[in-house]
Amino acid sequence: MIALALTLAAPLPPRIFCVEAARAGCAAAPRTLRFEEARGFGWEDPARFSVKVPEGNYRVTLALGGAKAAATTVKAEARRLMLEDVRTEAGAHTTRSFVVNVRTPALGPPPENAPGGSAVRLKPREIGSATWDDRLTLEFLGTAPQVQSIAVEPADVPTLYLAGDSTVTDQTAEPAASWGQMLTRFLGPDIAVANHAESGETLKSFLTELRLDKMLSAMKAGDFVVFQFGHNDQKRQWPQTYVEAATTYRAYLQAFIAEARRRGATPILATSPERRTFDAAGRIVPSHGDYPAAVRQVARETGVGLIDLTAATTSFYEALGPSRAPLAFNDGGKDKTHHNNYGAYAIARMVAAGLAAADPRLAAHVLREARAYDPARPAPPERFALPASGLRSDLRPDGN
Repeated sequence: MIALALTLAAPLPPRIFCVEAARAGCAAAPRTLRFEEARGFGWEDPARFSVKVPEGNYRVTLALGGAKAAATTVKAEARRLMLEDVRTEAGAHTTRSFVVNVRTPALGPPPENAPGGSAVRLKPREIGSATWDDRLTLEFLGTAPQVQSIAVEPADVPTLYLAGDSTVTDQTAEPAASWGQMLTRFLGPDIAVANHAESGETLKSFLTELRLDKMLSAMKAGDFVVFQFGHNDQKRQWPQTYVEAATTYRAYLQAFIAEARRRGATPILATSPERRTFDAAGRIVPSHGDYPAAVRQVARETGVGLIDLTAATTSFYEALGPSRAPLAFNDGGKDKTHHNNYGAYAIARMVAAGLAAADPRLAAHVLREARAYDPARPAPPERFALPASGLRSDLRPDGN
């Protein structure tokens, strides 16, 4: 059973589910088979397949194709883009593989009389989401997607952790999207992305809600972590989590870096994506004050890699211009902070290129075509098309 996979010395063979024709050694999982807790696998709806697993990293291998021509896009958990527009001709088949990180809120309880907690302090919007449950969930979208079989097995690979706010998190519902859930599209099949970012988060709240504890509890030597905070940390109207750019903001970033390094992981800093406010000359008005400069300074002083999303997104918005830049944002452009699929996809390209430049070990995991990106020359938003997930919400992300 896959539930024992992480406790055995020898790896178990993959657990295989046949969606189409059944065969020996393959559990029948037709699309009419609804998910049941007792069975541990099945379809949540016609597009989403789930299998119960312990938390960890899992390699998913898909056999795609069939009698008809198809274009298949695959998302995992809360809309993480794993495969985009995989095309198969009629009668043809292909195999694709990627790694999915699965986690629950549980933490090992602290010793008697010691401070701490036994679970991450989730927000109401997170409870019951695919981000924090005990299932590996896949969503199959596109033009008549055809899935022959799904194989799932534990994967011993490096993990890239993401810590940040609403511009990073896996947004659970359309039309909002963030770069963290698009980044998986630009990475190879031998690295996992564990996105611990959440809407409305700050450096302080990431600590008090035990999110940093959860992330550090699984972090190991050879892993990587990107820290992107600032959108909410700069808000003086949030007195319990406000940090000053020149002092406490820098100190918290340094502490987060030290915690990652203590576990043998490689930290990387990212400045915050800019907000979309243009002046009369068509230039972006900076909204982050001294915070991006503080991130850059901490990166220099500590010798960690830097991804300057403030500068990159400024170039991106200005290249689109005041009339077209809203096409990169949530809520039909009314939201000037959070992005839609097109905007998140473009920023994920910036991050992927930044990762490749930050560390040669990471560069090996970034797809060759994604190792360089010029945000001043974006693809036209009018031509962008990504199949929408089934979940939709009109609520804006926290921290707007």
